[in-house]
Amino acid sequence: MASSAFVTLALFVFGASLRANASRAIPQPAPNAPAQVQLGNSILPLNGPWKFKVGDSPIDPATHQPLWAEPAFDDSAWETLDLSPRSGWSDPYNGDPRYIRGWTATGHPGYRGWAWYRLTIPVTSENGKSLALSAPIYVDDGYQAFANGTLVGSFGKFNDPGKPPETSSTGPAVFPIPHVAVDPGRETTPQTQTIAFRAWMGPMGATHSPFAGGLHYAPVLGEAGAIEAQTRLAWLELALESSYAPLEAVLLFLLGIVAAGLIVFDSSDRVYLWLAGVLWFTAISDVALTVFTLTHMLSQRTYFMFFDVFSNPLILCGWIMVWWFWFRLQRPVWIPRLIATLMLVYMATKAVGGEFFYGLIPHPAEIAFNAISVLVRLLFLPTFIYIVALGIRKQGAEGWFVLPAVVPLIISQFASELIVLNLPVKWAPLGITIFIGQVSTLISAGAISLLLLRRLQLTVRQQKERTLDLKQAQEMQRMLIPDTMPELHGFRLTSAYRPALEVGGDFFQVIPRPNGAMELILGDVSGKGLTAAMAVSMIMGTVRVLADESIGPAAFLHALNRRVRGQLQGGFATCLALWIAPDGTCTIASAGHPAPFLNDVEMRLPGDLPLGLEVNGVYEEKTFMLHIGDCLTLYTDGLPEARNDSGELYGFERLKTLIATQPSAQVAAEVAHVFGQDDDVTVLTLTRLVPLAIPIPLSAAVPTLPSAI
Repeated sequence: MASSAFVTLALFVFGASLRANASRAIPQPAPNAPAQVQLGNSILPLNGPWKFKVGDSPIDPATHQPLWAEPAFDDSAWETLDLSPRSGWSDPYNGDPRYIRGWTATGHPGYRGWAWYRLTIPVTSENGKSLALSAPIYVDDGYQAFANGTLVGSFGKFNDPGKPPETSSTGPAVFPIPHVAVDPGRETTPQTQTIAFRAWMGPMGATHSPFAGGLHYAPVLGEAGAIEAQTRLAWLELALESSYAPLEAVLLFLLGIVAAGLIVFDSSDRVYLWLAGVLWFTAISDVALTVFTLTHMLSQRTYFMFFDVFSNPLILCGWIMVWWFWFRLQRPVWIPRLIATLMLVYMATKAVGGEFFYGLIPHPAEIAFNAISVLVRLLFLPTFIYIVALGIRKQGAEGWFVLPAVVPLIISQFASELIVLNLPVKWAPLGITIFIGQVSTLISAGAISLLLLRRLQLTVRQQKERTLDLKQAQEMQRMLIPDTMPELHGFRLTSAYRPALEVGGDFFQVIPRPNGAMELILGDVSGKGLTAAMAVSMIMGTVRVLADESIGPAAFLHALNRRVRGQLQGGFATCLALWIAPDGTCTIASAGHPAPFLNDVEMRLPGDLPLGLEVNGVYEEKTFMLHIGDCLTLYTDGLPEARNDSGELYGFERLKTLIATQPSAQVAAEVAHVFGQDDDVTVLTLTRLVPLAIPIPLSAAVPTLPSAI
């Protein structure tokens, strides 16, 4: 067909910029004159008007090429489409005013599939120079380009004629135009060129591109050298436009390293690892976006499935969990489970509703699942706000410092919803496209950096206070746990105390009585560290009070249980009370403590409850005789529960073998430490050496305590 735009172009100035050459004043031909384009060292946008038709071309049986690409095909019945820039239209990604809205916004809403563009123009090439076509830089989703019925180039893999092509992100490209045979002497006569584009738009373009459908920029025709230079310039512009994402990826990756490194200062604070993970995954997403935009390594389906089904849900849920751990929240306990459930539902519904399996799932079902995914996504927003509100209420004034990080973060995660509200979501300073989500992420990252410094400062301060508390607790335990054993006539007593941490939860006391009698108390508080040590201090204070009373082991444990119940912060304590008379008569009672060994045989004791569980706990006594040469070994569960690097327990079989050798307490504790100490370890051994000439009944003894206790 003959174009209805009448333009004559004669550009011959070399050395001027390509854009200047393309925008020179063009003499206007007389109305209704035949269109003619004379090309020298120049380029010209093919604004049209083009002929346009939805659907796909039949195949010419003679040429095996699409019939609609042939120059002789009559397209007069097709609709007319002008690709000239229009006032108020601009590229939604970079603001380029040359942008043209696609067919869904120009008369074919909701249409997906094939469509054709055709333009026939007379062209004169100066001195027979080669011509080339600069392809549109933005097309939904892929296309094939034809010149006079010959395929000259494409974007996408058009392997199977019966299936949609596999498309990736489109970009600048050069397609050489075949020479048209010209009779001698007619080199200056305009030659007709029919340019045709066969465009395909599937669900990816329809759901991820505003004003989607087909060509969004006019192709450019010109001398091959000028077109190649123009294309190189277009690639540079695209690289500059896409440069923010890799820059942000580097910054977020480095910030993630810093966040992960802070775990050294407080290994119990999991927020650092959560924050590092979210920052690193966001950086990976930025890298994926850059690879998708500038290369053909990722297809549209692969990239958008990664972004919509995995990246977006994981990053959103990761940020919510970051603030859950940031505020050290523990209640409501169902919040983390709710977040995980929402994430899985979001991922599943997005996978089905995202139209990644084109043709396999009915379109109404895809629409329904996509609507569910939008609803689930919106449920994250009140959950996010609720967690932040809980944290601020918990931390008070300190909690308000997170708002400069949280508010931009919420904007970045829900930036797509701002498009619906017709709010600005992007800027292009110096040709670099920056979306509101990226700006918000950067602002949030900067605020989080300051918050990390603040958190580090508080952590260091708390660690100093904790170190001071530990030193004070260690000093207190040194006073409460005997360093040396008292001299006991007729007995040899050894002890070893090895806490798993700086301070421990084991305790023991040896209380001598007049004329050779003694009382021995050994116990273990549940837990470790400072909390257990404070419980030990409370128990030992109670022991000092009860030591002044002349009562037996069972009554002692009963009184101790009544005093400590409700004071162990939900924990408990095992305890063994052993009263030894000078003649070797022993009376023992146990509150859930491991039974001692008499020589190499484990004693059988009543299975009474530990301290702190029942207010009226009942404890039974057992009496036995310690003969000359007998060795009684008492220990806490840290000895048999020692664990090596492979996770193997020391166990009772090894313990029996060890005790059969009658080691000292120090040797037994060292064996557990070398094997792999995992808990506090305390060992006491009591060996009877010689009998006393005059046994003194235990009831006649007057209790006294060493001054250190």
